[in-house]
Amino acid sequence: MKQIAPYARGAAAAALASLLWAGAAHAQAPAPLADYPRQAITIVSPFPPGGGNDGVARLLAQELGAITGQSVVVENRSGAGGNVGTAQVSRAKPDGYTLVMSQTSVMAVNPRLYKNVGFDPVKDFMPISQITSAPLVLVARAESPYKTLNDYLDAARKQPGVITYATPGNGTMSHLMGALVSQKAGVKLVHVPYRGAAPAITDLMGGTVDMLITSPASAEPMVAAGKLRILALSHENSIGLFKGAPTLKQAGMEGITADDWYGLFAPAGTPPERIVYLAQAVGQAMKSPAVIAKINSGGSWAVGSQPDAFKTRLQEDTVYWAGMVKAAGVSLD
Repeated sequence: MKQIAPYARGAAAAALASLLWAGAAHAQAPAPLADYPRQAITIVSPFPPGGGNDGVARLLAQELGAITGQSVVVENRSGAGGNVGTAQVSRAKPDGYTLVMSQTSVMAVNPRLYKNVGFDPVKDFMPISQITSAPLVLVARAESPYKTLNDYLDAARKQPGVITYATPGNGTMSHLMGALVSQKAGVKLVHVPYRGAAPAITDLMGGTVDMLITSPASAEPMVAAGKLRILALSHENSIGLFKGAPTLKQAGMEGITADDWYGLFAPAGTPPERIVYLAQAVGQAMKSPAVIAKINSGGSWAVGSQPDAFKTRLQEDTVYWAGMVKAAGVSLD
């Protein structure tokens, strides 16, 4: 399989999304099913409330509720870098009523980092739709002495093993990105994992940690308020407040790129017609100008792909991140 740089796929997805929105009137509404849905649908967010995953899940749930005529609720089941909630959904009844809003780090990175994540992303799940595409963002407090990423790295060179970076958890793509940056720059950075982006941002604002690597959606409120400074993005395909921000490449971090996505999955064995129904419902939800504007303002591109395309994307990312994990030399028990 040809390996494709993730930022290139993100750019292609964004371009395709623009064409899809231009022709949104032709998007199909979900074909009605006689036996589904007849009760509330649960979307599990495997991270705490307040982070990017949670925000996208709730945004989508609101739209899907109106489209399906049923309540769509979000449950947060956090732990182990998203592994806990995702593993729970893998064991849920495959009837289309329990779904998971997962992301690149959980499905493509964690299985290469942990000895046992508790699920197989290919065998245990059926992809429904990729929802968003975005770079990772490296941020510091606005009052921090670090004006650029190189300022931060220079401080780490002067104080080996002292300068910290926070992430939403062990095994996340943010963790791996920090390890790669540390290796590439030849500095010793201290990783401080949290149970999601929200508590990490709280400690960053309080001065407990020096930098945070996370999704644009998680950082956007504080960036918009002028309380966080963008040090770098993991690739140049940015939007909203993050458009034109410096990139890792511009900071001399050649060969380190990342395109993060959120996507909706169902347990393996879910009836195919329900997967099709859900994918069509997501496509309908992603037509909403309000949804597109909200996702774009958070620094992400709206995608809304079909199951087969999302399955291919997952396969490509699995190959790509296996190589990046090996290069970083990171492993977790």
